[in-house]
Amino acid sequence: MRSLGQFVGHLTSAVKSDPAKADLSKREGEKREVRREVEEREETGPDGRKVTLRRTTVEEIEIQPAAAPNTTAGNATDGDAPRE
Repeated sequence: MRSLGQFVGHLTSAVKSDPAKADLSKREGEKREVRREVEEREETGPDGRKVTLRRTTVEEIEIQPAAAPNTTAGNATDGDAPRE
């Protein structure tokens, strides 16, 4: 049930946020960690030794720089040129 609560919390914060305030041009090339979740469980192995099982999930957002505009629109490129 914790995952359901996290999901509802993310939806609530998304509804309350103002997308007009997000200036993505300043964030190009930025990598940001959104959430890190660590699950850890300790058990006893068949031979009596303590075994620790650990899972780490990292969620990141990476904003790539905008692509340069295509200045050769309408012109044939090397791959499109007819062969002789």
